Amino acid sequence: MTKSGSLYIERDSVFHRMDGSIKLLMLIGWTFFVFAFMDIRIFAGILFLGLLMLKASNLPWRAIWPFFAFIIVFTLFNSAFLVAVTPAYGSKLTGTYTVLFTLFGVYRVTYETIFYCLTLTLKYISILPVTILFIFTTHPSSFAGSINRLGVSYKVAYAVSIALRYMPDVKAEVDHIVNAQEARGVAFKKGDASIFVRLKNYGSVMVPLLMSSLSRIEAVSNAMDLRGFGKSKKRTWYHREPLSSLDFVFAALSVAALLAGILIKSSHYAGFWYPF
Repeated sequence: MTKSGSLYIERDSVFHRMDGSIKLLMLIGWTFFVFAFMDIRIFAGILFLGLLMLKASNLPWRAIWPFFAFIIVFTLFNSAFLVAVTPAYGSKLTGTYTVLFTLFGVYRVTYETIFYCLTLTLKYISILPVTILFIFTTHPSSFAGSINRLGVSYKVAYAVSIALRYMPDVKAEVDHIVNAQEARGVAFKKGDASIFVRLKNYGSVMVPLLMSSLSRIEAVSNAMDLRGFGKSKKRTWYHREPLSSLDFVFAALSVAALLAGILIKSSHYAGFWYPF
């Protein structure tokens, strides 16, 4: 997090020099391409390429690992829910039925379903590198203008920009509320209470966090109204530079990926790949 409160991290890399609109276009093309497939081999290749791009961006690992941890935890819960609801879903896709284990004598979880969950997990993770590049390498002063350059309304662009800027503030507000609650004797740390009690105590943070967020939203809305935000259909931008040759190259690659994703999605080559 920078001093301005945004997620932008200053570095000298090819992605930092790219226009934000091209990075957003790259994210859209990358996402369409990933969602065109259900093949773990392709996701592994895309993830490897994304990690190489992250390496080239010179972003510090300590800043981006929470995003990987979040998406991994999310996909684990998603996979557990999928197995609990449809334990043989993978078998329906492949046409084979190989029981891995049985739960409570009722649920028969198959190898095919576990492989499907693994494929789905890698699918979600493979989108993350480009998402991180877009968020962490786009300067906050040019973020909304970059989105508006793609034809998105400047009101929507500002809403997205403010939402991303507000994320570090939410984290700081949670820390303040937890510190205040700890001063009143509420347990949040390991060793002070059981995990169930600590989870229950974290629930008590939600109400003051929600009230604080609503108050902050009202203050920002009033400030923008006072400055006449939304009065005109168009607006100018202080930080907007002409596109470079590098931007055009990545734009062409992004459009190619986007078109390839649409074509493959409409064809018969986008089925679930199962090697056994």
